[in-house]
Amino acid sequence: MIAARLGHRAIWLAAALVLAAILVPALNLLVPAGHALHVPDYLVPLLGKYLAYAMLALALDLVWGYCGILSLGHGAFFAIGGYAMGMYLMRQIGSRGVYGHPVLPDFMVFLQYRELPWFWLGFDSFPFAMLVALVAPAFLAFLFGFLAFRSRVTGVYLSIITQALTYALMLAFFRNDMGFGGNNGLTDFKDILSYPIQAGATRASLFAATALLLALAVLLVGWITRSKLGLLMVAVRDAESRTRFLGWRPEYVKLFAFTLSAMIAGVAGALYVPQVGIINPGEFAPLNSIEVVVWAAVGGRGTILGPVVGAILVNGAKSVFTAAAPEFWLFILGGLFVVVTLFLPRGIVGTIDHGWRALRARRRSAEAERGVAVPLANPAE
Repeated sequence: MIAARLGHRAIWLAAALVLAAILVPALNLLVPAGHALHVPDYLVPLLGKYLAYAMLALALDLVWGYCGILSLGHGAFFAIGGYAMGMYLMRQIGSRGVYGHPVLPDFMVFLQYRELPWFWLGFDSFPFAMLVALVAPAFLAFLFGFLAFRSRVTGVYLSIITQALTYALMLAFFRNDMGFGGNNGLTDFKDILSYPIQAGATRASLFAATALLLALAVLLVGWITRSKLGLLMVAVRDAESRTRFLGWRPEYVKLFAFTLSAMIAGVAGALYVPQVGIINPGEFAPLNSIEVVVWAAVGGRGTILGPVVGAILVNGAKSVFTAAAPEFWLFILGGLFVVVTLFLPRGIVGTIDHGWRALRARRRSAEAERGVAVPLANPAE
């Protein structure tokens, strides 16, 4: 019953993530350095960053793969969640900053702020910061989606508007008078939940938290997409006019998916920041949002597993090629997107699924011709 509700693939992926949440910290902290199974210290936050990116790709897949909304601005929701976490981490520095001010972050002392801005109040609390990481992206997505979907903006026009949104936010956050650190952003973090952020145990815990929250996101998306609401989302994607003619309100379906997707992206950003140690306006750059689209396309949109696989594979390749041939990486990324679009339009996972279904269909057809009864495919698979 649970498998039918969530889908076998979502369950297996969530189980693999839970296993990774246990194994990677254990192999890093318990296995001595030099052992073949030891996970190096540098690799733990790197893998955690990949999983945060995978959560962002999954968030995009919810609206692109199942609702047909190609958002080129999901990096904005990711960055807002990251800034919420960064503000909390900055408040934890206290008097250990360069200027030694017990309340104001260093950049505010440098810019001669006399008191903490009102929108920084409350960020000394971790629950408050996580609440903002959820609510702020959701509010922005709801407001944007309400106006766009109510006006029936679709297709490439919607994609351009989402890209304009993240670009406008990038320009705003670059301003020093915004109170978010300007082009330098927020960095030099010390503690999280009173634990040293650079300590090995803290890094391992952050990786485990990222893996577990990604597993929860996978199960949530799996449950939604296999529910009646998920079927309605697919109907809106494939035949919006017909869905409207049948009495449904596609704009409400899109608004729900877009808002939930923004919340997942915000959580991904909040998990990303303490593992990389910085958040700046560059995270709002439209190129970052386009890269997320590439991850989902490479892995296979509308598959749940595909965006996770695509995000990990593409970012793993990025880490390798930016070290070996940094001047060619953007050409490699662009070429990868072109190749996938032309030769693997369903992505890696989607192509494998299509091939497997075609093979099973041919097998059933061949056995039916021989008069052999073939059981029907389990719809829950």
